Amino acid sequence: MIPASPPLGRRTLLAGALGGTVLIGAGCGAGGAAGGAVEITLSGPNQWNSDGASFGTPWEELIARFQADEPDIAVKTVVLPLKDFAQTLATQLSAGTAPELVFNQASHEPHMVHPLTEALGQPNPYVSGNKAWLDLFDPKYFAAELPNVVSPISGEFEFVPFNLVSVGVYYNTEAFEKAGVSAPIKTFAELLEACEKLTAAGYTPFAMDNSNIGVGWSIKTIANMMLDKYFDKINVYDTFGKPGKAKYLAAKSFARAVLTGELSAQGTPEVAESIMLLKQFFDAGATKNWTGVAASSGSVVNLRDFQSGKAAMAWGVPFGYGALGEIKDKVASMPFPTITAESSKLSTGAAARFGVSTGGTSYMIPSTLDDAHRAAAIKFLQWMSVGEKIQPWLDATGGIPALKDATVPDGISGMIEGEWSEPMRIGGLPGGPAGVSELSMYDGFLLGTKSLDQELDQLQDLWVKGFQEKIKKNGWDNEDWAKS
Repeated sequence: MIPASPPLGRRTLLAGALGGTVLIGAGCGAGGAAGGAVEITLSGPNQWNSDGASFGTPWEELIARFQADEPDIAVKTVVLPLKDFAQTLATQLSAGTAPELVFNQASHEPHMVHPLTEALGQPNPYVSGNKAWLDLFDPKYFAAELPNVVSPISGEFEFVPFNLVSVGVYYNTEAFEKAGVSAPIKTFAELLEACEKLTAAGYTPFAMDNSNIGVGWSIKTIANMMLDKYFDKINVYDTFGKPGKAKYLAAKSFARAVLTGELSAQGTPEVAESIMLLKQFFDAGATKNWTGVAASSGSVVNLRDFQSGKAAMAWGVPFGYGALGEIKDKVASMPFPTITAESSKLSTGAAARFGVSTGGTSYMIPSTLDDAHRAAAIKFLQWMSVGEKIQPWLDATGGIPALKDATVPDGISGMIEGEWSEPMRIGGLPGGPAGVSELSMYDGFLLGTKSLDQELDQLQDLWVKGFQEKIKKNGWDNEDWAKS
C-alpha cells in the first residue's frame, strides 16, 4: 500500500532540513507561497558548483523566468549533498514524504513515482501547434526503445531530462603547451607518455578525488573497450528483457552472462587486464593521495585542483563547464584515449565510447502528490522542455539539450563528437549490491592493499550479489539461469 501523502508543509520542511534551500517566487516569503500560489519543491544534488545552498545564478534566473510565465506557481530548490542525495531521496520516496520534483537517480519502485507516458503523449501547452510533448525531444536521446529511458518493470516514462550527459576529459591548454603535449590525446600509450611530460613540467597530470566518479568512469571506459569482443555472444535479451538482441547490452543479458559463467572476474582475461590498465593509469597520472581528497563538485572530478591550474586534466561532464570560472578560456575537452595493441595484447581495437544520454539532470514526480501539486510539477517539466526558454541556462552551464530546438553550447565539443558520443555496447563492468560504492570495489587494488587475485575474487562476489538483487527486483526469478 502506498503511504498517504503528508501535508505540503511537512514535505517541504523535511526536504529543507536535508540541504540548502533557495526560494524564488513572485511575492513569496520564507513561509511559503503568497496569494494562493501553489508551491512546489525541486530536490536534488548540485551538479554545477560547490555551493551547498544554490544551483547557481543561471538556475535562479531560469526559475525566475518560469515564475514570470507562471505567477501562480512558486518554486523552491533544495540542494542535497552529493554524497548522500540518492539515499535521501530513496528514503523519502519510500516513506511518501518526497517533494514534488526529485532527481531521478534515486532507487525506487514504479508505484512510488507518477508515470509520465500519458502526459508525454499530449500537447505541451507552451509550444504552439505541438501535438505530443514527447515530439519536442530528439528521439536519438529520449525515446522508449533506448536503454535507461523507460522503466524496465512498468514500461513507463518516469522522468523528463533537463539536459543530457556525456563524459569527457577537460584539459588545460596552457599546461599542455608548457609540457609539450599535443591534443587531443588519441591512445592510451600516448596518455601515459603525456602524464610523464606533465609531471616533469610540474603538473598533476589527472585530477582525482575520493568520489566514485573518477574511478567509476575510468574503469567503465577501459572495460567497455576490452570486453567488446563478447558483446554478440552475451547479447541475448532486448531492451525490455525479451529474448532477442539489444543495440546496447541489457542488464538482464549481463546478469545471465555472469551467473552462467560466460563472463567472470576470474575466468575472463580481459577483466583482469582492465583492472591492471586502470592501475597503470592511476599510478601514472592521478593526484597523489587522491583517496584523501574530498570531492568538491559532482561535475568535474577534483574541481579545486583543476580549476587552480595545479592539475592538467580532469574527468568532467558538459554542465561542469560553467563551474570552471576564470579558467574556462584555457580549457578544452576530448574523449578518453583508445586502448590499442601497443598498450595491451588483449586490445579489441574498439574505440573509446561513453555516449550522450539522459543520465544528466532529470527529474520525476512522486505518486503521493495531490492533483494541484502534481499539475504544477508537470507544468514545470513541460516548461523545461522548450528550447528557447532553457537555452540561456544551457549556454551558461554547458548543458547538452535533449530537445530538437535547442543548441549545444561552445566549449564542450570534444565530449559529443565521433564514436565517443555513441553509447557503450557493454557498459563496463557490473556494479555490486545496493550500498556498495564503485570506489570501494577498486580502491584496495589501486592502493596496493589487495592483490590482483583478491581483487578479482571480490569483484566476482559483488557482481553475483548485485545481480541477485536485480533478479529479485525485476522479476527474473522464473528464468532457469537465475535459479542457480
